[in-house]
Amino acid sequence: MFGAHHHAPQLLGSRIGDELARLGYTIAASTVWEILHAAGIDPAPRRVGPTWRQFLTAQAHAIIACDFLVVETVLLKRLYVLVFIEHGTRRLHLGGVTAHPTGAWAVQQARNLAIDLGERVDTLLFLIHDRDPLFTTAFAEVFKADGLRIITTLPRARRMNAICERVIGTLRRELLDRTLLLGERHQTMVLSEYLIHYNRHRPHQSRQQRPPDIETQPTRDAPGPVDLRRIRRKCVVKGMISEYHHAA
Repeated sequence: MFGAHHHAPQLLGSRIGDELARLGYTIAASTVWEILHAAGIDPAPRRVGPTWRQFLTAQAHAIIACDFLVVETVLLKRLYVLVFIEHGTRRLHLGGVTAHPTGAWAVQQARNLAIDLGERVDTLLFLIHDRDPLFTTAFAEVFKADGLRIITTLPRARRMNAICERVIGTLRRELLDRTLLLGERHQTMVLSEYLIHYNRHRPHQSRQQRPPDIETQPTRDAPGPVDLRRIRRKCVVKGMISEYHHAA
């Protein structure tokens, strides 16, 4: 950054000199800079601020994001699912499932989420979502009432909501692409069961292999080989997913 600041006068003089040359006036960049400096005109300070990645990392504890995903049922009926994810804990919330999404429906899901979050909503500062027209002004007002600032992603900039996009990919790979869904009620039931697994058991690399609802890893009394005879397998989400636990 210091190097960039050092070369700023030369760059400014060069750019102005280039424009003057196009008009037929050849003036050295150093001469342009001397004229500007004598007139008290210095280069504009370089903007310094965090990158988007740095912002997401620094504010993870205060960010919640949302997005829609589309699922086809066995009867070729299209359903829309609204999901929310808290960046800091990776806690996943099901907004709702519907075949006919509207702005009013999305607003109701936002209100339901605010109730479910309870006092935790006071720890959040930002909501990230894309420019889907279902995210109306009324939808934003639900969160603004709790003090959140709305951040709308740029068009075709999927990385701006990468964590939510990633969890949607997880939902598809681990659940939705492996399930024959019959309708709204069936999909809501399956997703609700999966959310219990996701929040209470599924390990996350960003949390040192801890699930969203678990603050610490379980510890064993003494180090040593794992006794597989004391590991129990539990099938969840209609037997599609296995969880493993130490025997009581």
